[in-house]
Amino acid sequence: MSAGQSIPDEPHPARAAELSVDRPLPMAPAVRLLQQQADTFVRAAKAPSTLRAYRSDWEHFSRWCEQHTLCPLPASPQTVALYLAALAATHRPGTMTRRLTAITKAHQIAGHPSPATMQQPAVSETLKGIRRTLGTAQQTKAPLLTADVKRMVKALPNNLAGRRDRALLLLGFAGGFRRSELAALDIEDVLPTEDGLVVKLRRSKTDPEGKGRDVGIPYGSTPSTCPVRSLGVWKAAAGISEGALFRGVDRHGHLGVVRLHKDSVALVVKRAAEAAGLDPTQYAGHSLRAGLATQAYLNGAGELAIMRQTGHRSLAMVRRYIRDGSLFRDNPAGKLGL
Repeated sequence: MSAGQSIPDEPHPARAAELSVDRPLPMAPAVRLLQQQADTFVRAAKAPSTLRAYRSDWEHFSRWCEQHTLCPLPASPQTVALYLAALAATHRPGTMTRRLTAITKAHQIAGHPSPATMQQPAVSETLKGIRRTLGTAQQTKAPLLTADVKRMVKALPNNLAGRRDRALLLLGFAGGFRRSELAALDIEDVLPTEDGLVVKLRRSKTDPEGKGRDVGIPYGSTPSTCPVRSLGVWKAAAGISEGALFRGVDRHGHLGVVRLHKDSVALVVKRAAEAAGLDPTQYAGHSLRAGLATQAYLNGAGELAIMRQTGHRSLAMVRRYIRDGSLFRDNPAGKLGL
């Protein structure tokens, strides 16, 4: 594989076995079809976004090697260490770790030992030094708390787009949903009950196999900020009864047929934050999810209950969300009598 060349598709084990036979027998059409299906399943083992990230990272490494007259495949551990040093000033440690994974994957596919694992002292020591020197803290967007969300929905216009945005913000906040989960919802996925709504998430980031899970959305105490009522207002105003739940609305107020893209969820959040007098650069689509975890904890919800709502599998991840919100809850400094 030369510099700039993309990562090839990984061969299926069955195909690799065929290639190892001196004189392989010709496959019957039915067997060939099964082979194609097996290859498709192997490629589906990784999410499309993950495969795109691998290819993008590998192409970046390949171009860097070409610019410095170094061999990308097979690369030496020293080359990878130099690459990490070049990235240190502009990239986060998490991004560098992902790049190492892409380099490892490319070498595995090509049949070479990986020069990018932590078993390579040149690589592990370089990455450790970068982390100690520059730190590993990630830049995260601020969580939206209840008071913020109330200000945002109050500032929304009373038109079709405003009704959609109000329903999206309140549902996203109450459910602790990811922007991709909000964008993927169909009307059929939201079932009304006496207690509120049952939202069926058919697939999510932590559920790539599509097992699905149900999320309860109770009625709010105030009609104007109730996610259940706001969603009903949006559906009635849009006149939709099937298909995508959240759709585009053009500047003339006309409802589109295309599903709202997940990136548009962040734009809705930023636009509403700015209208409410908040700094839009501090917020994004993830602020709704982080806000649910933070506000619920401040109001007395337990960590496991928050995990059931958000679908997190890692308690450490939930604790990262609520860490800032817990700074002043049960703080021993507040019991000093100062």
